[in-house]
Amino acid sequence: MVAAAAAAAATLLPSHIWSCSHYQSPKLNPSFPLCHRSKRSLTLTLVSSAHTLTPPEPPPISTFPQTLLRFAASAALLLGLGLSCCVASAHCSPLPVGQPPPALHDQATDDNGNLESAFETWKSKTYALTVPLTVAALRGSVPPSWIKDFMQSQGKRSKLQLKSHASLEGVFSELSIAFSKGNVRPSSVAAADVVSIGDSWLGHAINKGLIEPIQGVEDQDWYKGLSDRWKVYLRRNSEGRIDPDGKIWAAPYRWGCIVIAYKKTKFRKHNVAPITDWADLWRPELSGRISMIDSPREVIGAVLKHMGTSYNTQDIHLQVDGGRDAVRQNLASLGKQVRLFDSAHYLKAFAVGDVWVAVGWSSDVLPVAKRVSDVAVIVPKSGTSIWADMWATPAVSRLETNQIGGRVRGPSPLIHQWIDFCLQTARAIPFKQEVIPGASPSALDSAPAVVSEELTKGKPRLDTNLIAGVPPPEILARCEFLEPLSDSTLSDYQWLIDSMQKSKHGLVPSINFNISSLIQNLWLKLHAIL
Repeated sequence: MVAAAAAAAATLLPSHIWSCSHYQSPKLNPSFPLCHRSKRSLTLTLVSSAHTLTPPEPPPISTFPQTLLRFAASAALLLGLGLSCCVASAHCSPLPVGQPPPALHDQATDDNGNLESAFETWKSKTYALTVPLTVAALRGSVPPSWIKDFMQSQGKRSKLQLKSHASLEGVFSELSIAFSKGNVRPSSVAAADVVSIGDSWLGHAINKGLIEPIQGVEDQDWYKGLSDRWKVYLRRNSEGRIDPDGKIWAAPYRWGCIVIAYKKTKFRKHNVAPITDWADLWRPELSGRISMIDSPREVIGAVLKHMGTSYNTQDIHLQVDGGRDAVRQNLASLGKQVRLFDSAHYLKAFAVGDVWVAVGWSSDVLPVAKRVSDVAVIVPKSGTSIWADMWATPAVSRLETNQIGGRVRGPSPLIHQWIDFCLQTARAIPFKQEVIPGASPSALDSAPAVVSEELTKGKPRLDTNLIAGVPPPEILARCEFLEPLSDSTLSDYQWLIDSMQKSKHGLVPSINFNISSLIQNLWLKLHAIL
């Protein structure tokens, strides 16, 4: 079409074209004149032959008006075609004021004089698409430097929006409400491309259809770089249970463990030996001096570790000496030792001195321990539980809604880039610098990192056996992920909690929860909201 237009225009051109300064050869370059639209005017660029003839005599005055009219007609045709190209092209946009159009012989032609190909190349170099990525993250779990570095690595084409949420319970609750009511709006957690989800919530999120499998993981560098320990734990069936033939539903980006913090000054003053293992929580001198999170998995898990067995014991009757009754007795004894079971306030009691010992997640304990003087934080030598924050993709593509635009057609193409970025070796630096409590997934099975003094310069020194947020290798080998429990084991847990004696020392005298709190929150309360 362009070549035909050029030929048609050539028939209208006069044998001599009058120029402001001189005549030019009528033999034009075969490339078609380009129309560049600017804020000021439309500029028509003609390129003459490389050979300039001696200027002929001006045309007779009698023929000049006709020649001028013919030239004006051809110019109008060319301008019309150029404007049509600009209107039809989605990429045609105004050039900045004062910027001249690119020279035709530099940008409009190639070796074969193919104008259409050259014009498409010019457009592709000048304009780029914007690709959005919305991340709903647990507050304080993403180092601020990640956002800046990711934007720089992706260039101007990416548009990252990070939304912070106060708790993993809040993220899970919002997802549940959105899917139960089918009410997903642009501000909803369910409308995000990637969301933070705790490992304890993973099985329930899968079982309830709140998240979808991550596609194409086998070909992704971030997945190939994960250790077998991670891959075994992440692979789940549609019920959320660990299955070697299952799919990958989430990717870890931070992990930590349950730790015990104690006040060294109080221990020295009262001649109490330092804490080294779970058994120390049962010391008579610590009666009423302990605060602890109210997670049944962690409370009963501490009892099981004290008794020399696993957090993930599936048959308490057969796998524990003394069976369920022995576990119940040790649980009741611990209840008398602990003054406060409360995930929201256990560290407040520790900070003000109401208790000497606090048992909780390292992500909670470490920041508080650095602000409180003379505190030690230890990982029990017999091992502890491991928690993990993960990235997952909400399954909103199966919802029928017009409230969230393109998200219903599929997640952002930047999801794999984001996960791969978060799992890169360089992303572990904020953890080593103690900017964010936790560790990179690669640290789970690698040798303990040697932290230089420059990374921790100016940071408060903490008495701990953690090495860059990671337990020592001999202890880490005895640490465990919290695996999903069978229905019969959940019934045993419910029986143990129901039969637990009330503590005589407690600000909150007992653990008030039901079977749903086995995932660290109140599932029945969530159903009450719905």
